[in-house]
Order: sequence, then C-alpha cells, then structure tokens
Amino acid sequence: MSRHTLDEAVVWHDVECASYATDFDVWDAIAADPVLDIGCGTGRVALRLAAAGHDVTGLDSDPALVGALSARARERGLRVRTAVSDARTFDLGRTFAVVIAPMQVAQLMGGVPGRADMLRSVRRHLEPGGLFAAALADPFDGVEDDPLPPLPDVREHDGWIFSSMPVRLILEDDATVIERLRQTVSPAGDLTESAGVVRLDDVPPELLESEASGLGFHVLPRRQVPETDRYVGSTVVMLEAV
Repeated sequence: MSRHTLDEAVVWHDVECASYATDFDVWDAIAADPVLDIGCGTGRVALRLAAAGHDVTGLDSDPALVGALSARARERGLRVRTAVSDARTFDLGRTFAVVIAPMQVAQLMGGVPGRADMLRSVRRHLEPGGLFAAALADPFDGVEDDPLPPLPDVREHDGWIFSSMPVRLILEDDATVIERLRQTVSPAGDLTESAGVVRLDDVPPELLESEASGLGFHVLPRRQVPETDRYVGSTVVMLEAV
C-alpha cells in the first residue's frame, strides 16, 4: 500500500480546522499591530491577517504546524514571524497590541492552573491597554436539537482523500472529550482509519473573565461568533491589559 508524504499533524489540522471561516469578522475587526496569534496552527488566521497588511506573529507548540505556516507565508509572499512554544510558558521578548486565541485554544490548557499560566504569559506580552481575545465554545451546543450525525470534514491532496468526523462526545467533570474517526483513502482506493481525540476544558465566559480579573486584566464586552449548520457558535472573551 502506498503512503502519502504529508506530515500527519499538518494533514489533520488542515482537515479539521482550516476550512472554518465564521470567526474571521471578529479577528479582522480587532486586529491591531503587532498581533500575536496563539495556537496559530498552519496559519488559518495568521495568514489572513498578514495578507491584510498586519504585523503578525504565529505561536504554536507543534513544530510541524509552525513549519507549514512559515512555508505557506513564503509561498504567498507574506511576512509572518513564528515561534514554537507552549501558550502557558512562552517568552518572546516583545509586546503586542493584540493577542488572539481562536478556536477554543484557551480550552486546551489542562484546567485552572494551565489557564492561569496562559493568562500570565499573555499579560507579559501585552502593551498597556492591549487586548487579549479568546474564543470559547460548548461542544454540546445544539447537539440535542440535531438528531443527525455531523458531516465529516474532508480534504483532498494529490489524489488522497482525508476525512474526519466527530463520532463521540464524552462529558467529564470539568471537560468534554471529542473523539474523531479519521479516514484516509489513497489514489488506489485503499482505506485506512485512525482515531483523533481532543479534550476541551469546560470554560464558561464568566469563568475566564473572573480568572483574568485577578491577573492584570479588565473585562470588556464580549463578542459573538454565530453558529452554522456545521459548527457551534462561540463567545469571544475580550480582556484589556491594565
């Protein structure tokens, strides 16, 4: 059986995240230079902001994703600074006017201590009056109202078909575990399957706002990202550095 030469982390990140665009209006509206994109992945938001002329830095803990972002920026003639680091411990030696955490990145910190570390790291990198915007979502929103299983996320590359579909949501005490079925079909029609798992902390907006208030932030009015027929909506918590 033949194998594709793509990096697995890049493939599945693109399949499961790259097509999402409903939140672009929020990031476009609040972007100010310089801007830091935490959990940038392969550049879904960072490349868009750079194309609009913004001074963008993308940060992610996965070197493969950061490498893909850098390569895509070069291919498009865009300048995007990048850093491989954990959102809880990063130290870039500079400050930003805006820091964003799209697509529930703030719910991947592993609980209260991890979120506090992330908030401290972000605060160290914000200019006075700078803005931190973090998108939060409840994976169970709308599930009870829709009896049909979700459609898979699908992507094609050089004749290879990659498909990922959430198949199970597991409610834990303080988190939701999302299990995905990942399928790959080769140009010859060979099918392989694997599992993908992500654990999202349960973080209501008021909880993150309360945590941030004691760590050098002032709470601003929230923004909303509407739900679609494929994606749950999200609330963007807006925090100003004081």
